[in-house]
Amino acid sequence: MQSYIRQQDLLCEGARVLVCVSGGADSVGLLDVLLRGGYECVAAHCNFHLRGEESMRDELFVRELCDKMGVGLLVQDFDTQVFAREQQIGIEMAARMLRYRWFGEVAATEGCEAIAVAHHQNDQAETVLQNLLRGTGIRGLCGMRPKATNPYSDNGIPLIRPLLCTTRDYIEYYLRSKRHVPWVNDSTNADTSIPRNAIRAQLAQCRKAEIENIAETARRMQGYVDLLEGRDTREAGICRLYEELREYRFPEIDKIYDALRRGVGGKRFESEEFIGVIKHHKLIVEKKQ
Repeated sequence: MQSYIRQQDLLCEGARVLVCVSGGADSVGLLDVLLRGGYECVAAHCNFHLRGEESMRDELFVRELCDKMGVGLLVQDFDTQVFAREQQIGIEMAARMLRYRWFGEVAATEGCEAIAVAHHQNDQAETVLQNLLRGTGIRGLCGMRPKATNPYSDNGIPLIRPLLCTTRDYIEYYLRSKRHVPWVNDSTNADTSIPRNAIRAQLAQCRKAEIENIAETARRMQGYVDLLEGRDTREAGICRLYEELREYRFPEIDKIYDALRRGVGGKRFESEEFIGVIKHHKLIVEKKQ
C-alpha cells in the first residue's frame, strides 16, 4: 500500500493528512497504514446519530483507538435527519454532504495536505455496478479515482484513497492477523433494502480475483478518459502504450510502462510470441525463434 501511495503521488513524504475514521475495519486499517508510513495523521470522526447506542459505541471506540495510537482526534456531531428534511434529500446524501463539507473545513484548519478516505476495491466494484444498474457512460465505468476533488469544498485540498489497491478481505486479514488491531461493525450494512448494501451482498459471493478484475476495469477506463481528454496521467500513458503494443499481447503493460519511465535498460518482457527488451528508453520487440 505504501508503494501505491508513491505510485499514485497521493502524499508527500511525512505529509500531514486528515484521516476519516468511522471505526470500521477499512478506516482503522487506513489509519494504521498511514501511521506506519510515517505520515502525520489527524483523525476525524462523524457522529450522525442515526443508529442510537451504536453511534455512541463507534465514537467511544474511535476515541479509545486514537488515544492508544497517539493520534489527535476531532469529532463532530450532526443532526442528520433535520438536515435531510431541510434540504429535501435522502439520509445517505445528507450524511455525505455533511461529512465531506466538514472534512474540507477541518483539513484547512489543521493544515492538512489531503483528506484520506478508506474506499477499497470492493467499494470500487460496488460503485461501478451501481452505476451500470442506473445506466451510465464511460465516466460511470471509471468509478472512484485514487485522488479526486472534494465535491463539497472548493479549498483545493484533495480526497485521496490509499486503499483503492486492495480488497476488504485483505484489510480485515491485515488488522486481525498482522497488526492485531480491533474494529467495530456497522449493523446497517446488513440491510439489503439499501441498494448499495444489496449490491455488496451480491459481491460477497464473488471471488477475490473477480472483485479485483472489476476494480482493474475501472482503472483502465480512467486511463481512456484521461487519454481522450488529453491528460498526462500514468493511467493515460498505460492505455496509450497498450494500444501501441496491442498486436504483441504483452501481459504486463503496467510494468513495461513503469520500466520505460524509469529507463531500466535491459529489462525483458515476454508474450506468447514476442520478446521485448528495453534499450535507450525504448522497447525493442522481436519475434521468438
